[in-house]
Amino acid sequence: MTDLQVEHAQIDLPDFGHPAVQVRIQGPEFEARLETTWEGVVARGLDTLLVYGDREHFANLAFLTGYDPRFEEAALILNGKGPPVLLVGNEGWSYSRISPVDLERSLYQPFSLMGQDRSKSDPLAKIFRDAGLHEGTKVGVIDWKYFGPEAGRMPELWLNAPAYLVDTLRQVTGQPPVNATDILMNPRDGLRVINSVDQLACFEFAATCVSNAMRRVLWGLRPGMSEFEAMEQARLNGLPMSCHPMLSAGPKVELHLPSPSDRRMQLGDPVFVALGVWGALNARAGFLVHDESELPGEIRDYVERLVKPYFVAIIEWYQHVGLGVTGGELYEIIQRRLGEPFFGVSLNPGHLIHLDEWVHSPVYSGSDIELRSGMALQVDVIPATGGPYFTTNIEDTIALADEELRQDLQARWPEAWSRIQARRVFMQDELGIELKPEVLPLSNLAAFLPPYLLDPGRAMQVTGS
Repeated sequence: MTDLQVEHAQIDLPDFGHPAVQVRIQGPEFEARLETTWEGVVARGLDTLLVYGDREHFANLAFLTGYDPRFEEAALILNGKGPPVLLVGNEGWSYSRISPVDLERSLYQPFSLMGQDRSKSDPLAKIFRDAGLHEGTKVGVIDWKYFGPEAGRMPELWLNAPAYLVDTLRQVTGQPPVNATDILMNPRDGLRVINSVDQLACFEFAATCVSNAMRRVLWGLRPGMSEFEAMEQARLNGLPMSCHPMLSAGPKVELHLPSPSDRRMQLGDPVFVALGVWGALNARAGFLVHDESELPGEIRDYVERLVKPYFVAIIEWYQHVGLGVTGGELYEIIQRRLGEPFFGVSLNPGHLIHLDEWVHSPVYSGSDIELRSGMALQVDVIPATGGPYFTTNIEDTIALADEELRQDLQARWPEAWSRIQARRVFMQDELGIELKPEVLPLSNLAAFLPPYLLDPGRAMQVTGS
């Protein structure tokens, strides 16, 4: 690829709008997900599946049922012989009716918080036997992570679900349960990796909301404002968050992940902000200055030294990503552009996103995993110089859709489709980034990178090649 010329210029970032209607997944899609998951269980030679979830690791359970544990743990049992059985604690009992799936609910009070009543539920072993488990039943467990060679000879026996669940399964069946999490989460064709048109529309809704919140933060930053006050500019609308809100300025930014505090931001501070909700995340980083004259003398080449090469790498990533592209190709672009130790890029330069912020990543050295229609991805390349240049960061959500899926999205969700097309035009006409037809930017900040945060209307763009 011919090297691009990029500059820091005044850019009119349009108001791409805000969704008028929230997109929701309906019951028939959840039923189809359960059916397809069961087909995967049978193909694996298993008799029963247990899906475990808790407040932090909710996504697999929510994907299958629409129910996410709020205060407690929960588990779903599938055996192919009747309705799924959902085990919930005291506080999950009423909330579990949010699921549009025909579920058999079972109260298992040890899932409840400590000190609450535990006198009304059956022992776990009896619940399992009543659900059809017996001596010789082969059980697969889906929790939130599966393992490879790092786990030794038998990675399928490494589980993240609580020991008491695993031990009781072993006691009832006489054999160890196996990890089946890859049925949903493997990066090649996991069931949560290839999204339906309605799921992508949900993600577009989420990405629009959270990127609008990020825009309000970026345009509201001022010296003397506390980090709390800066985050208040987001005016988050209450969508469930996939990670803690992150905003830090000054020396604390070296930690990368802190939540905001009462520290007052100062002119010249490095600043990092990240906001994530189910299905989307935005992150930006830069300096709290108007221009390079307000930077320390040693880093007044911040844009030339770090931001420009970073933006060129991001452009090449954006222009190359598409159907049939392998994760290894995307990895090599970033390695070639930003592989020097100065840039400090160590995490996967791009990953899959869903209700949880990170499902898996097909983007790694040597990956032959081809990107497919229906995938939702984070454009997520994070330099970490470890020095005064701090970092620059541009993280947004995109989706890949073949012609059939694009037509379906346009027909079913025309408002979302209109925003997507407007973002594509902006990226091409104003930022100079040429996207393949299948690349759908979901964020209202798509590829918009302002390095000097007291002048957020000036951002990076292509000026030639």
